[in-house]
Amino acid sequence: MNDAPLPELRASDTDRERAAETLRRAAGVGRLTMEELDDRLQTAYGARTRAELDTLVSDVLVPGEEARPTAERMPIRPGDDGAHWLIAIMGGCERKGRWRLGRRCTSLNIMGGADLDLNEAELAGEDVQLTVFSLMGGADIHVPEGLNVEVSDLALMGGNGVDIGDAKPDPGGPVLRLRLISIMGGTDVKRGRRLSSRERKALGHDLGH
Repeated sequence: MNDAPLPELRASDTDRERAAETLRRAAGVGRLTMEELDDRLQTAYGARTRAELDTLVSDVLVPGEEARPTAERMPIRPGDDGAHWLIAIMGGCERKGRWRLGRRCTSLNIMGGADLDLNEAELAGEDVQLTVFSLMGGADIHVPEGLNVEVSDLALMGGNGVDIGDAKPDPGGPVLRLRLISIMGGTDVKRGRRLSSRERKALGHDLGH
């Protein structure tokens, strides 16, 4: 009879994300500092077994408390890849559906424009910066409902429009830092998915009646 102990159960991507959700919630209510959160998240995404994940959350998980569904947050896949440059010169640049935003990304619009929909995208880190520079051009950016978004902007002979409501609806969650620089142009930032042309037409028809 073989009495050798069974190997520890390997962690899945879902297990890692569930542990990360628990850690973010703990930070949101003050059980972890942001520095502790960053350290534990890095360990969580690199964990190989469930036992490692259980140890990470054991001192912050309240019995009976469940993490919020991961669908409420943008997926995060740490790494150095993803989109770093989005360029539109006398033309257009569009990103929608499933795509990945790098930790540091620049959208450059010169006499052109960008249409960036982040509702089905994933982030390359917990803290991502997107700089949008527009010269005689601009961009339309749609961000998910629950994403923390910090905006700083500068407009010269142009204007930027930001309509995102609560900037930090998810304490402890990932953050998108938007830097908008517009010269004779402008960028619009809105929450929620972008409506299709048919939906916009129907909405306009309804409002007209």
